[in-house]
Amino acid sequence: MFHSPVILALDLLGTFAFALNGALTAARASRLDLVGVLVLGMVTALGGGMIRDILLNVPPATFGDLRYLGLAAGGALVAFVLSVELERYTRLINVFDAIGLSVFCVTGMSKALEAGMGSVQAVILGVITAVGGGTLRDVAVMRVPTVLTSDFYAVPALVGAALAATAVGLGLHGLVAALVPAAVAFTIRMLGIRYSFRVPQVREGRARSDHDRPRKRRRGRKRRDTDTDTDT
Repeated sequence: MFHSPVILALDLLGTFAFALNGALTAARASRLDLVGVLVLGMVTALGGGMIRDILLNVPPATFGDLRYLGLAAGGALVAFVLSVELERYTRLINVFDAIGLSVFCVTGMSKALEAGMGSVQAVILGVITAVGGGTLRDVAVMRVPTVLTSDFYAVPALVGAALAATAVGLGLHGLVAALVPAAVAFTIRMLGIRYSFRVPQVREGRARSDHDRPRKRRRGRKRRDTDTDTDT
């Protein structure tokens, strides 16, 4: 529904950025060789779209256009070769990553609608497209997925996909209807990085106190038993 050379260019740029960021993140989390970096970089860039297409029961779009595979492999290879130098440009990489996130949530939602999904299901698949690859990468390196922690990551994708679905529901199509939701998602993501926005977390103090209560009771019982033995 959002077919445009600009959208395609952003989609390809997002693929490259996701591969670059994913490979760097994987390399930081675990010692990997060239094959490991390439695999996890490509999984980050292409995994979300593949999950979406599998759920839609359609052939993965990645294998229908070699440009995606090439850019994903290229981004991961650049991350492997220039990993030390790229550490200095974390902010720029975050910008590319935010571009990929914002574009993928819109294009993923659009492809779900084209496959006959309802608006709610399409929004969910748009979010999966945006965050699915990073989740697979994190699972592969045995760490809690970023989307499940306090990082402000899934919220921008959800907002962008929902705005794009709303635009389609209102009969709006074309470049503007795609770029505006993507721009909103990009802005929210960058603001989250800049001001360290966090999604509310479980309060640890209460959980700890509930967990410690049985221990305190046991200690109290031991003290009473000791006092009884002393009196005897």
